[in-house]
Amino acid sequence: MRKGSGVIKQILKDHFAGFWEFHSDRFPKAYRSHIKETVEKTVRCGTSDLGFARYECLGCEGDSSPKFVYFTCKSRLCHRCGKKYTDDWSDKQQDMIFDVTHRHMVFTIPEELRKVFYYDRKKLNELSKQVAEVFQFHNYQKSKKRGFRSGIITVIHTFGRDLKFNPHIHALVTEGALDNQNEWVNNGYIPYDYLRKSWQKVVLDLLKKWFPSNQTVTELINDLYKRYPKGFYVNAEKKITNAKGVAKYIGRYLARPAIAEYRIEDYDGEKVHYWYEDHRTGKRIDKRIPVYRFIFEILQHIPPKHFRMVGRFGLYSRRSHRKAQQILSLYSFMRTKQISFLLEKKRKKKTYRQRMIEAFEKDPLACPCCHREMELVGIWHADYGWIYHYMEEIEMARRRRYGIGKPKKTG
Repeated sequence: MRKGSGVIKQILKDHFAGFWEFHSDRFPKAYRSHIKETVEKTVRCGTSDLGFARYECLGCEGDSSPKFVYFTCKSRLCHRCGKKYTDDWSDKQQDMIFDVTHRHMVFTIPEELRKVFYYDRKKLNELSKQVAEVFQFHNYQKSKKRGFRSGIITVIHTFGRDLKFNPHIHALVTEGALDNQNEWVNNGYIPYDYLRKSWQKVVLDLLKKWFPSNQTVTELINDLYKRYPKGFYVNAEKKITNAKGVAKYIGRYLARPAIAEYRIEDYDGEKVHYWYEDHRTGKRIDKRIPVYRFIFEILQHIPPKHFRMVGRFGLYSRRSHRKAQQILSLYSFMRTKQISFLLEKKRKKKTYRQRMIEAFEKDPLACPCCHREMELVGIWHADYGWIYHYMEEIEMARRRRYGIGKPKKTG
């Protein structure tokens, strides 16, 4: 099978049952049922197995066939559903992100500690909070009296380009802060040495907290301080003015597999050929691996159920965001005199019909005979059966109009 849409779904259809029988024990026990459920939903996505909405052109004189819109799985492994989730998330950032300069940084975990997070993903959420602490402590050191507050958005990724388990945290940070008088202040460049060493300290302090009486862990912590005298690696990107574009970049794998399907060159039923670009050399590296190995590499990145991939801290926290947005909109207006910064704009989620029209320039619900919009006549759900039918709706309206009660059940 050549590369193209649906290749990962096809691989799972062909081999997941056999893979799971022999290799399910390679995943943390607490997550296995969720991983299996996620894969099964992904394979059934867009089929009548999950349910459908039925549309018809009522009263059309032509020979119009009904249109079925099948329900999607909404799982974090499905390319189709993941794209919709990512697009919705990116659209939301257009309203949320402040119109100020930001810095994009990546906080990494050394290889010696990655297994800790492989077996307990929830520990990654605690790491996200510690990323915020790094910046909040820096603000505190700058001025204890003025109470600087930055805005921080964190996004957890668990994979590298080669699909290995490589947990790291992307951070989008305002290059500036509000003080306790609600004045916006450019709080200057954060030293690279400070970022690396403070990140190392908070990670290893968490390790002490998680394993307080473990002598092996204590020895490992001491060894890591010696092995990384300059601290853990932090990629501090250059300052960026297009923070919304970066938010879209770091959010693109929030609900999608760890590999884009265009990077899969070939699947012959036994092996998968894919490529990635080495971030150090910039060169393309091709890999051809057994299909079971490929399945493991993508499934190991499925997060636990209800796992929070995104964290918002400081000015971006739910408690502070609205007020900070008003202050910074006024700040942007004073700087540029653009009235649009003062007007609050909220975007509505796009409907299935709107997305299809945008993507294919064709209305999926247009009647092929009279070109009118078809009407919803029924909804069937895999768990609940028929939950809506237009004839029942008409009957209920008639009974309400004439004051007719519900018919009594026989027996």
